[in-house]
Amino acid sequence: MKINKIFIFLLFIISVYGCKKDLGNYTYKTLPVADAIGVQDQTFPAIEGDSLIIKPYVVFTGGDPLKDLTYTWEIDIPEQLTSETYTGFPLAIVYNLAPAVRNAKLTITVKATGVKYFYTFKINGITQFSTGRTVLSVQNGVTKLSFVKPNAAKTVLSDLYTTLNGETLPANPVQLYAKPFPAYTGSTGVQQYWIMCNDPTKSSVMIDASTMMKVSDFSQQFLSPPAVITINNLQVDPRGYIGTANGVINNKLYLGITTTAPFAPDYGKYGNPQPGNYTMSPFFTQTPNFFFGYDTKAGAFISFDGAGDYNGSDYQVNGSAFDPTATGIHNLLFMQAESGTSYAFLESDQGTIYEYSFTLTMDDYSNRTLLPIYKRVFAGASLVQPDTKWQKSQVDEFYFSSNDKVYSYNPINQKLTQLTADFGGSKITMLQLSGDGNTLTVGVDGSIYFLDVSVGATGSIITAQTITGIPGTPVDMVSQ
Repeated sequence: MKINKIFIFLLFIISVYGCKKDLGNYTYKTLPVADAIGVQDQTFPAIEGDSLIIKPYVVFTGGDPLKDLTYTWEIDIPEQLTSETYTGFPLAIVYNLAPAVRNAKLTITVKATGVKYFYTFKINGITQFSTGRTVLSVQNGVTKLSFVKPNAAKTVLSDLYTTLNGETLPANPVQLYAKPFPAYTGSTGVQQYWIMCNDPTKSSVMIDASTMMKVSDFSQQFLSPPAVITINNLQVDPRGYIGTANGVINNKLYLGITTTAPFAPDYGKYGNPQPGNYTMSPFFTQTPNFFFGYDTKAGAFISFDGAGDYNGSDYQVNGSAFDPTATGIHNLLFMQAESGTSYAFLESDQGTIYEYSFTLTMDDYSNRTLLPIYKRVFAGASLVQPDTKWQKSQVDEFYFSSNDKVYSYNPINQKLTQLTADFGGSKITMLQLSGDGNTLTVGVDGSIYFLDVSVGATGSIITAQTITGIPGTPVDMVSQ
């Protein structure tokens, strides 16, 4: 019994000593902490070609932030599947990336311990051409490209292409196509301008929208360019292939290549036209499920499926108001067709202008129908000129020019109304309607006017928005 007590006492002494010794195992040394204030989740503006300096306030409890820490900055470039990396503090570079909102990251490393701290932010890259209006015009037969600044004075940088590239543009301009950034880049806005001209001696050109510098001739957009390239009308692909353009070229339907990776060299380029025996008008409609146009040779409304395969007039006709497969008319003046009620204006060989109305059902492959509603002489036929410009609103209100006047037309009651805007006798060369249908843009020699055509308005000029100093007569304009 005495031996047991001695044994228990010895165990107690050993355990107390062990606990006392173990106390030292819980004594910690505090590591230094680094923190960057004013960078996390922030967006920093940057102008291409200008200095970008990012200098957050850095707190380092363990020493000198400049001597004891290292700084690594990464800026994502998704369109090249890479990133740019810089070291040092602060970030001080000449920003030379294309306009876009880019993801970026700052990594701060403590030299003594290797501990890293991460801060994510964004860079909103722009150029002086990122916001404003780009105008295509022609002056004394010479094509001009100008830029209108968004300042109060609406300063016009005229004839920019010639100034920056040292060469003149092709003659006979027809369209200024704004090519958006491909979806995979994560960027929005205009990547390139395609200056479309029908000059038999000189190719149309493609320029960088951020610098206005030439990228290449438009002929390079073809895998095998045709001997002659006549531009009829280009439109952004609506099928989700952002960055590609479909259009009528040489009176045939061309689709940009979408079977390669979006960053592949051939993506968006043109191969052969969609095969078929047709001569297509510039006025066409494209949706994710079908293309619809007019064959000026056959005098027929034609369609293609969503993949661009030619179906011609292979649709069911429900009605006898007119024969859409053989109208007997070859000159389509204007059409903006859509699923539902559509309208077309055609001029016969005898000079009579007819208005056609019909209903389209093309989205369902099992039910492809065209319902003719009526064919009648257009109420405004006497006002239409060979160079009349047309626009249509989402509520089926039409606007068309006649020399120096603009008229609205309501097909429901055939009401014609002359807008009140006065252009001093200057001939109208450009007509555009805003997406909301409230503003009509009118181009005349030297100027661009904006008319109020909202509900109840009479088409008066919005004086504060008028742009003057355009070289020559406007052909097309892109706003961003």
